[in-house]
Amino acid sequence: MPVFVNWLLRLVITNPICVRLVQGGSRRARHFYIRTGYLAALILVLIFVLLGRAGGSDLSYRDLAAAGAASFQGVSYLQVLVICLITPVFMAGAIVQESNPRTWDVILTTPLSATQIILGNLFGRLFFVLALLLSSLPLFAVTQYFGGVPGKPIFLSYAIAACSALLVGSIAVMLSVTRTGGRRAVFIFYTAVIAYLATTFAIDRVLNIGSATDHVTWMTAINPFLAIRALLEPANYALPDPVSLAAMPRSERVWLGSPVAVYCTLSTLLSVFLMVFSAVSLRLIATHTGNIPWYRRMFGLGTRGSLTRPPRHVWNNPVAWREAMAKRQSLGKILGRWGFVLLGMIAALLLLAAHHSGTFTPGTFRYSLISLVGAELAIVSLSAINMSATAVSREREDGTLDLLLTTTITPSAYLRGKLRGLFTYLLPMTAVPVVTMMLVGLYIALHGLGTTNATELTTNVGTASMTLPVVMPEVLVAAPLTIPAFIAFCVMVGLQTSLKSKGTIGSVVLTVSVLLIVFAILSFCGQQAGENIPIVGTILAMISPATMLNGAIFPESALAGTLESGGISAVRLNLVIGSAITGAIFTVVVYAMHMNMVRTFDVTVRR
Repeated sequence: MPVFVNWLLRLVITNPICVRLVQGGSRRARHFYIRTGYLAALILVLIFVLLGRAGGSDLSYRDLAAAGAASFQGVSYLQVLVICLITPVFMAGAIVQESNPRTWDVILTTPLSATQIILGNLFGRLFFVLALLLSSLPLFAVTQYFGGVPGKPIFLSYAIAACSALLVGSIAVMLSVTRTGGRRAVFIFYTAVIAYLATTFAIDRVLNIGSATDHVTWMTAINPFLAIRALLEPANYALPDPVSLAAMPRSERVWLGSPVAVYCTLSTLLSVFLMVFSAVSLRLIATHTGNIPWYRRMFGLGTRGSLTRPPRHVWNNPVAWREAMAKRQSLGKILGRWGFVLLGMIAALLLLAAHHSGTFTPGTFRYSLISLVGAELAIVSLSAINMSATAVSREREDGTLDLLLTTTITPSAYLRGKLRGLFTYLLPMTAVPVVTMMLVGLYIALHGLGTTNATELTTNVGTASMTLPVVMPEVLVAAPLTIPAFIAFCVMVGLQTSLKSKGTIGSVVLTVSVLLIVFAILSFCGQQAGENIPIVGTILAMISPATMLNGAIFPESALAGTLESGGISAVRLNLVIGSAITGAIFTVVVYAMHMNMVRTFDVTVRR
C-alpha cells in the first residue's frame, strides 16, 4: 500500500483511537437505545404527518405529493433537532474523560501524532451520529414515492445535519484538549448549544416583525433550523428577489441568497479551525508544569494561598456559606455572574429607551421584551439546575459527603444550607428578569413618563376592540412573586435528584427531564386556562413563569377568556391574586420537598 494512502487511513479509518471508540460504543446499551429511539421518533413523525395530510379515501396524486412534501419537512426538522440534541450526548465522553490530565499524559506517551489523536477522538465519537443520519435515508426515500420532494433538498438537509454534528463535535474535542472540560462542563456545553439555537431564532423573529411574510435574515446562515427552513419553505420564508440580490454587495448577496451553502461552509471551516487549534494545543500539554503562574515559579513561590490566607467570616450555617461564597469566587464565575447582571440591566434600559423614543413600535417592544426576559429566565433556570443537580452528587463522588456525615451538621441544616447558599448565589441573576419586568411595569404605571401613546395600544379581543396597556402594570407585583419562587423550586428539584444520584451527569440529566416535563405541563395547562376559562383562568395562567409573562405582555390572546367576560379590571386583579397563589404554592412545595428529603436523608445517602 502506498505510504500516502496508509497515512490517510491511519488518520481516521484505521486510527487506533477511532477503532477503539467505535468498537466499544457499539456494544453499549445506551447507544443502542438512542439509535432505536431516534429511528422510532422519525418513523412516528412520518406516519402521523402522512395520515394527517393524506387522510380520507378519495385522494389525488396532488394530495399525495403534498402529503409527501409535508412529511419530508416534518422529518427533516426533527432530524436536525435530534442531531443537535444527541451529538452532545455522544461527545460527552470526550469532555469528561479526555479532559482528565492523566488521560492525556498516557495518550501523549504513544507514537500517535497530535492529528491522529484529535481526529480519532472526533470521528470515533461522531461515527454514531453520522450512522444515525444514514440510517434515516430509507425514510426519506419513501417520500419519493409520493412525489413533491426533489432529491436535491434531501441531500442538502443531510448536509445541514452533518455539518451541525461536525461543528458540535469539534467544539467538544477542543474543550477536552484545552482542559476546560469536566463533568459540569458537559451540561454547560449542552446548554450553550441550545441557548445559541434559541437566541439566533429569537433574533430572526424580531427582525421579521412588521413584514408581511417571513424572509431570510442575517441569522439564517448561522442557525441550522433557519437554514433548513429557507431550503424547504421558500414560500413562507422567502429569499430576496433577484432584483434585490443584484443590487446587494457580493458578500451580502451570497449570505442572504445562499444561506444553506453559507451555513455548511462556515460550519466546515470553523470545524477545521477548531481541529487545527486542538492539534497545535495538544503538544503544549506536555510542557504544562502545573497551575502555578510563571511569574511565581520564577521566584520559587507556590500558588497563591497555599501557605497563608486571610481569615474568612463564615455564616451561622457553614454549608450555606460554602455554597454561596467559598466555591464560587473564581474569576470566571465572578465575571460570568456579574457580567450577566450588568448586560441584563443595560439591555432592559436600552429596550425602554428605544420604546420611549419611538424607535420601537409597541409590537416590536413587546416581542423584544418577552424574548429578552424569556432568555434571561432560561439562563437563570439552567444555572440553577447545573449547580443544584451536582451539589450533593459531586460531594458523594469526591468523598466530601462522607466527611460531613461525621460532623455535628444535621441533615436538615445540610439541606437547608445547600438551598440557602445556592439561592443566595443565584439571587443577583434572578433579580435581572424580575427587575426588568418591574421597570417596565413601573414605566407603564407612570404613563410612560408623560408619553401616553407609548403605554397603550388598541387590539382585537374576540370580536371586540379594546385599548390595553402595552404591558400589564401589575407585572410590577407578579414578577417578584413568581420568578424567585420558581427558581427556588428548580434548586430544590436539583438537590433532590442530586441526593438520589451517584453521578453528576445522571443527576443533571434527570433534573432537566423532570423540570422540562413539569414546566411543559404547567405552561400548557396555564395557557389553555387563560385562553378559555373566564375569571379563574387568569389565576390559573399564573402557575408558570412562561404563561405569567405571556399573559402580562399579550393579555389579548393569553387571557382572552377573562377579558371577554370581566374586562381589563378583572384581569388586573386576578393577575395579582394568581401570582400570589403561585408563589405560595411553590414555597409550600419547596418546604414539603425539604422535609421529605430530611426524613429520608440517611437511608438515601447510605443506599
